[in-house]
Amino acid sequence: MNQYLLLLHEKPSDQAAVSPAEMQEIIARYKAWSAGLAARGLLAGGEKLTDDGGRHLRLKKGAPVATDGPYAEAHDVVGGYFVIKAESDAMAEELAQGCPHLAGTQWIEIRRIEVLG
Repeated sequence: MNQYLLLLHEKPSDQAAVSPAEMQEIIARYKAWSAGLAARGLLAGGEKLTDDGGRHLRLKKGAPVATDGPYAEAHDVVGGYFVIKAESDAMAEELAQGCPHLAGTQWIEIRRIEVLG
């Protein structure tokens, strides 16, 4: 069975108007969806990422340079991820369609994980 990384993309401004009660409702939907996958043995992991944007590491003139991650005006950021198990790309897409993240302007990038060695 293949593993797939679901990268959860969102606009930083999308969550600005969400009330604490609405956020708890959203979290409950994610927990229910991921618990359903786990019960079927199809969830390998997943987490929400912090809102700070992290750090970017790039080479500049051959030396690694770290900078702040995406800023609030960024087009989109990765807000979290899930690692799921699926027999095929089509099955991974089908499972991702049930993810509560797929709403409004948010989108999910599906990447098959390549096993090396």
